[in-house]
Amino acid sequence: MQDWLTMTACDLGRGIGMGQIDPVELTETYLSAIDAHPHRDRIYARVTHDRARAEAAAAKERAGLSLRRSLLDGVPISWKDLFDTAGTATEAGSALLKGRVPDVDAVVLRNATAMGTVCLGKTHMSELAFSGLGLNPITGTPPCIDDEDAVSGGSSSGAAASVAWGLAACGIGSDTGGSVRIPAAWNNLVGLKTTAGRVSLEGTVPLCLRFDTVGPLARSVEDAAHVLALLEGGTPADLRGATLKGRRFADLQNVAKDDLRDMPRKAYDDALQRLQEAGAEIVPLDVPELNEAMGLSGVLYTTEAYGLWRDVIEANPEAMYPEILERFRMGKTYSGPDYVSAWSKLKACRTAWDAATASFDAVLAPTAPILPPNLDRLMSDHEYYVTENLLALRNTRIGNLMGLAALTLPTGTPGCGLMMLGYPGSEEALLRVGSAVESALT
Repeated sequence: MQDWLTMTACDLGRGIGMGQIDPVELTETYLSAIDAHPHRDRIYARVTHDRARAEAAAAKERAGLSLRRSLLDGVPISWKDLFDTAGTATEAGSALLKGRVPDVDAVVLRNATAMGTVCLGKTHMSELAFSGLGLNPITGTPPCIDDEDAVSGGSSSGAAASVAWGLAACGIGSDTGGSVRIPAAWNNLVGLKTTAGRVSLEGTVPLCLRFDTVGPLARSVEDAAHVLALLEGGTPADLRGATLKGRRFADLQNVAKDDLRDMPRKAYDDALQRLQEAGAEIVPLDVPELNEAMGLSGVLYTTEAYGLWRDVIEANPEAMYPEILERFRMGKTYSGPDYVSAWSKLKACRTAWDAATASFDAVLAPTAPILPPNLDRLMSDHEYYVTENLLALRNTRIGNLMGLAALTLPTGTPGCGLMMLGYPGSEEALLRVGSAVESALT
């Protein structure tokens, strides 16, 4: 049964379908592992024992009647603490929302439940999702799988930790500037950023509604494909027969390789070599307009975030972690015309990006230019916190600013991911190519 804690979600689902795995026993195995884990309270904000057991019992009954609703019917997964959960506190990692108990599930949770998944509970996150580090002195900071003294990446920090530490078969997170992909990369997982507007945000605590997206942190590309289908109540991408032969990738040169540290650089270069050996063509690419787009991040993100949260924050600012409070308040410094102008410029940059990348199957870059930073130093060194947070988010933010679908895959070097940037709405195609990349990197 302990093997169940490291199996992919799809393999667990297949085991249930073949009658080899009992959904109730599977859920009890996960709940026992969570409750016995030394980092339980740093990873899970709340464990929903009763709900999980009821959902597992229902999944067992369906399996016995050959009425399973999806491949993942009966598979236990975790949910970032910004997805509304009926009757269970949803606080988004912030004391500002302490005691907030929704009456209904978020649409994505409702969809996944309807497809048969088991909700294990709510995972810790960066406060109000506004950091790429995962450091949260207010509610809890999950540990990185390869270095317990380092942060696990944010803002979906607990989502990644729950899967990496064997405490969930998959984690559901959100990605506004990299919040699925950074913790996925730093914990050697697959992370999918969906196109903004594709997956419902109804019942999800917002940060920046024009950039917020929902996506899985998983053990395989196949898992990510099936979980995306769960979130939408749809059909998973067909990954059969995926190959790299004849595929053409862009190797992004500008922005993505600035200040790239030694280990992420070597892991990335080694990964590209393996893709070429598997038949892919890789072409260096510069997109000059990307530099301008990155310079718009401050006004675009902080203005919307502060606009959404200003009244709540300023009613009780002392309840916030100062680093996060300071980041929100940067939104004060921009005017309405600044924000409108920035969006106009960004749209022009997106048009240039689309033209420059149209002939490629995907654009490649290191997921993060740095490794997971040390927790204690982040707490004591303000300049280090600011520098590492901006660097952590730098590469992943490209996907959000350009409005893309994006995927990160483990390279085999701990904490180092390979990011694939696809076209808006191209998740199925990206997952299919990603499956071939995964095979080349494994």
